[in-house]
Amino acid sequence: MSVHLPGRMVGVIGVIDMELLSVIRRWHHRDCIPIREIERRTGLSRNTIRKYLRADAVEVRFKVPERPSRLDPFADKLSEWLRVEAGKGRKGRRTVRRIHADLVALGYAGSYARVAAFVRRWQAGREVAQRTTGRGVFVPLAFQPGEAFQFDWSEDWATVGGKRLKLQAAHTKLSHSRAFVIRAYKLQTHEMLFDALAEAFRVLGGVPRRGIFDNMRTAVDRVGTGKVRQVNARFQAMASHYLFETTFCSPASGWEKGQVEKNVQDARRQIWQVMPPFMDLPALNAWLEARCIERWGEIPHGVLPGSVAEAHARERTSLMPMGRAFDGFVEHAKRVSPTCLVHFESNRYSVPASFANRPVSLRVYPDRLVVVAEGQVLCEHARIVERSHDVPSRSVYDWRHYLAVIQRKPGALRNGAPFAEMPEAFRRLQAHLLRRPGGEREMVDILALVLQHDEGAVLCAVELALEGGVATKTHVLNLLHRLTDGPSTAAAIDAPQALVLTQEPRADIGRYDALRDREVRHAS
Repeated sequence: MSVHLPGRMVGVIGVIDMELLSVIRRWHHRDCIPIREIERRTGLSRNTIRKYLRADAVEVRFKVPERPSRLDPFADKLSEWLRVEAGKGRKGRRTVRRIHADLVALGYAGSYARVAAFVRRWQAGREVAQRTTGRGVFVPLAFQPGEAFQFDWSEDWATVGGKRLKLQAAHTKLSHSRAFVIRAYKLQTHEMLFDALAEAFRVLGGVPRRGIFDNMRTAVDRVGTGKVRQVNARFQAMASHYLFETTFCSPASGWEKGQVEKNVQDARRQIWQVMPPFMDLPALNAWLEARCIERWGEIPHGVLPGSVAEAHARERTSLMPMGRAFDGFVEHAKRVSPTCLVHFESNRYSVPASFANRPVSLRVYPDRLVVVAEGQVLCEHARIVERSHDVPSRSVYDWRHYLAVIQRKPGALRNGAPFAEMPEAFRRLQAHLLRRPGGEREMVDILALVLQHDEGAVLCAVELALEGGVATKTHVLNLLHRLTDGPSTAAAIDAPQALVLTQEPRADIGRYDALRDREVRHAS
């Protein structure tokens, strides 16, 4: 019986491969050929043949004997070095040659090849670990109703006021029902974040028990080791107000809030790309709110039955009540300049003159600025937010803040920048009074009436005086008193239509003769 065997295996004692093992198994188990005959045909020893047949092996496995190496005492040290080097940048890592030299300095007497082989095995094991437990592998997450929400920022473009603007979009999404809310702002600041969450809770109908955030600067002042975070004081106050716990993701680990991360991508394709132009930012946010609610009914939930809107309706009962909105301002300590101005974001805002050169607190809201001092609100201005660096700084004046100054310095009224923003009637009166001597002081006295009387009444009195052609301080005061005092409250006199004499006069010309008598003395 002639059988073809692998030529390189025939006659080699103790060596066997997969093809030869398959032949031996067939001869012995199927054809019942004795081991002695198999020995003669293959040239293998009977002990080798019996070893593989007793083990019932179907493939060849060679056991590599463990041999001691000179690198074994340094294996732990070398592994620690490799872990440290893996955390460095590519240009800052030590080469294997350098590591070998450092090991030699510690007493290693082996070759460089042994160290290089160890490094290759360590890197291969690390790659396997990353594929199985690293960034490429995730665990599906499930949330209970009302358990958590996720928040994130994104940058998107829209046409507002005829200009193409880059806006900061705040995305808030419920983790269970997947209902989401988007609001647009010009900046990513604390006050914008507070307003975005307050509006999101209003639209969603309540507050979940936990919020999931990344390590944004508006929430985290410093990232510590592990999950340790130094949370911003105002952010912590906001979370305490709404009674939700805060969870911060690991650095560069956006998958820990993957729902809102995907919402950013979906909204960019399905909402922002089909967005019409708007006159201002409030109109844009109103459209975004309506569009988000509309999308709830169009998107199937995917895990729960029905749409996102139906899942949100069921989850809404599990949310905590919102209560009153958080007073989401950021406070800055400012000092009022001698020109009665405070500076914020390259712009200037006026403050009442009585607080010039004094410290005040500036409370910053998304759309306004409030100046506070001594426990009272001094004034309020609409906030100017400009992202362009080529836009010059602006000054926002309230001419009423400078009335105390011009009472001492009436000459400043002529070219005072704040008084260019007075109502039209006041400016017409000023142009009329400044043409005559003493008109500056007279105009100052008229403007000072605003401090004691309603500005609308003073403005009406000035307009009446201009219409009557008597633009004087006295006439304005007269008209103002008539407007403020109202009609007379004296009792009406009921006069008869005609007077009737009860005793007719008697004609007696002798009375005149008696008056002509010189001897009669008269009272003079």
